[in-house]
This record gives sequence, C-alpha cells and structure tokens, in this order.
Amino acid sequence: MQDLHVAAGESTPSIDSDGQAGWLSIRGESYPENAFELYRPVIRWIDDWLSSAPGAFRLRLDLLYLNTSSVRAMMDILDLLERAHLGGRDVAVEWRYEPENEQVVELAEEFREDYTMRFAIVPAD
Repeated sequence: MQDLHVAAGESTPSIDSDGQAGWLSIRGESYPENAFELYRPVIRWIDDWLSSAPGAFRLRLDLLYLNTSSVRAMMDILDLLERAHLGGRDVAVEWRYEPENEQVVELAEEFREDYTMRFAIVPAD
C-alpha cells in the first residue's frame, strides 16, 4: 500500500500517512473549493488500510480551520473509523489544537460527542 504525502497548499492541509505504522495525519487549514475531491483519496486510503492491515490505526488532526465542506468530509472519515471501531478494530483519534483557537476546540468536542472510539483533544506542544 502506497502512503499518502500531500503538501499543504494555500487552502489545503498537509496529509501524510504511514501504512506500516498505522497512522494518518492531517495538518493545517482546510477550506478548498472542493473538499470531497481533496479527501476522497484519504477516505480510500483509510478504507483500504482497514481492509488489509490487522493492527491499530491512529488519526492525528492538527487543524486550524475547516470550512463547511471540509467538516462534512471529516465526518465521512470519522464515520469510517467509527464503523471499524464498532467492528472491533483498535482505532483512535487525536485532535491537537492551539489553546487560543476556541472554535476548533468546540468543533473537536462536537465531533467527540458523536463517536465511541477513543478521541483525545489535546493542546499542541
């Protein structure tokens, strides 16, 4: 399985994965014109990884801002992980935030309420 490595753009986050270690990271701001086009390969990669790898999976988010379509795409990603968790997979999300960015903290907390998988919201280093 080929890992994802997408450099951050003006309105898009960086996206990196490591299939061997079982993690994917999304960092930066996400307000692309078409979020589903940006996140479709991410969803496909996660789905393929969950279908083929037996280990634990970690999603690390360091997002500063998400527009409405990015929030919807993130819901699709988290729904995929929740289904895996409910199926017995070891899945966890870690959402890191800047303490002064209250909007992102509130968004992360809203997401956490909707899922039963491990979902940590922690201040950035």
